[in-house]
This record gives sequence, structure tokens and C-alpha cells, in this order.
Amino acid sequence: MIMAEEDKNIIDTEIVEDDIDLDISLRPKKMTDYIGQMAIKDNLSIFISAAKKRGEAIEHILLYGPPGLGKTTLAHIIANEMGRAIRVTSGTAIERPGDLASILTNLEDGDILFVDEIHRLNRNIEEVLYPAMEDYAIDMVLGKGPSAKTLRLDVPKFTLIGATTKIGSLSSPLRDRFGNVFRLDYYEDEELEEIIKRSASILNVKHKGKGLKEIAKRARRTPRIANRILKRVRDFAEVRHQGEVDEGIAFEALKMLDIDELGLDRTDRMILETIVDKFSGGPVGLDALAAATSEDRDTIEDVIEPYLLRLGFIDRTPRGRVATPGAYSHLGRKNDSGNQRKLL
Repeated sequence: MIMAEEDKNIIDTEIVEDDIDLDISLRPKKMTDYIGQMAIKDNLSIFISAAKKRGEAIEHILLYGPPGLGKTTLAHIIANEMGRAIRVTSGTAIERPGDLASILTNLEDGDILFVDEIHRLNRNIEEVLYPAMEDYAIDMVLGKGPSAKTLRLDVPKFTLIGATTKIGSLSSPLRDRFGNVFRLDYYEDEELEEIIKRSASILNVKHKGKGLKEIAKRARRTPRIANRILKRVRDFAEVRHQGEVDEGIAFEALKMLDIDELGLDRTDRMILETIVDKFSGGPVGLDALAAATSEDRDTIEDVIEPYLLRLGFIDRTPRGRVATPGAYSHLGRKNDSGNQRKLL
């Protein structure tokens, strides 16, 4: 088989090493090239135009939603549309107030600071960030004890764009300082098909018929996964066929990747089967589910569970996760009345 160990994470929405070069080459540069999220695009276009007319930095922006939906891409587009430089970092990379001060003082007026996983910022970093966002100044404490002094440094009039998959983990004082807050939602199959067509054109992937539509159907409504699957199907077509992707080749490649018609892979099905078979449909706690499947608890909660919830295959109850009738049907299992009562 040509698709081995690396494919076990093909539906993982987090960035893997192969995604970095792929994201750069496929990332749209202009708002007009960005497919989907129409309401967000319309609002951002107005805010960008207004800021440019006034000659000001655009208000701070918070983007939130599941991973892989284009938050980083939007940040780069905003910087490009504003004609300003962008500095990219993450909440985990800024460990000390001095790190943040170094970044901010090296920006120019109007520049964009993009902080991914902003919910992971330490609280002491947030305290430094508050005056920077409001007054374009930072207060640094020099020394310790009674002799400590506070030094206020002016910083350029920058725009902070924060991205998070867990807006509930963001502190209220930080969240309230963003002038614009946008939630990115999952894409429709038609939008994903357009994204895949654009990517196929850039990657010179030949295709015909409904090959790309089949990929879109199984990409969990997530552009990052769609582009990742396109790359794997392209490899399959080049090795096993003449390099052209059609419906039959896409179906064959996706079968080899073990991605079913709803976008579930073997790990998703293992989670469902564990709830149904080992725990009689649930309820089962997250820790018990992680132990029974040897999967990381955070991976189940952040990557696997959201899509199963969206499909209506599991429910969250005060007592734990419960498999729904839809899960039984998808697995081809018989659902007895006892499990129906547990859903109540």
C-alpha cells in the first residue's frame, strides 16, 4: 500500500509538517480569492476600506472556531489588503513580558501582530497586552521589591489579530478589548469543492467528472483536510493511474485511506464502536473513553468529538458521552430500547 503511517492523521485538523508548505502555496492573498465565510468577508472588507480611508490601523480582531477553517489565512489577507507587514507568533511562544515587549517595539505603525492560540497566553502576559491594545503603550516593571520602578514605553499603533479554537478559555478582559469578533463555521460541500478546484489548479492536478466532489464530501467540511486529502489522492492517481483524478480513482484512494462517505476514519469509528460495544452505548466519561481506546483525552475532545457531535452521532450528557441512534445506524448496529432511555 502506498499510503501508510502518515495517513493516520489525515483527518486531524491540527497543522502537521506537510501542511506548512502546502498552506503557503495554496493560501489566497486577496479577499476576493477567499472562498466561503461570506458574512465575515463582507464585514472585514468594510472595516478594511474604512481604516484605509482614515489612514488608521484597523481595530483589533478576534477570530475563533474549529481548527483548519482559515483563521491564519484571513489574518494574512487582512495584512495584505491593508498593505502592512504581519508578524506571526503563538500564545505558547510568548513566555515572558519581555518577549511581548520585544515583538511590539519592533513593529511599525499599522502592522499586524497575529497571535495563534491566543487563549494560551499567560495571565501576566495579558496584563502587559491590555495597555498595548488600548493606549499603544506597555508598562514594564524594572527591579524587585520597594526599589522596583515602572517604565512606560510607547509602541506603534498596531493591530492585534488573535485566533483561538477555545474562545471560552479566553479571559473576559482580553476578549472585551477586541473591536471585532468573528466566528468561522464549517464549510458547505459546494464551498469545499470550489476550494479543492482552486487548489487542484495551483497544484496542476488533472481531474474530471465528480472526483473533486467526492473529496469535498469526505473532508469534514474543513479546507485544511480537503487540501490534505487532495494531495493524497493526487499521489494515488500518479502512481496507480495516469495522474488524472476522476470519481472512481477518488473513491478508490479514499477507500485505501479508510475515510468513509461521511468523512470518518478508523479512529472516529473506533471511538463510536467503543461507546456502543464496550459501554453499551454510554454514558461514558471522557477519561474512561480515552483509556479504553488508548487515545489522548485532548485529541478526543478537540479533534474527534466536535465532528461526531455535528453529525449527531454522540450526545453530551451530565453523566458522559452517549451514542445516538444515528451512530448505531452508521455502524450497522442494532439499537435496543435501553440505550434510548440513556439518552434522556
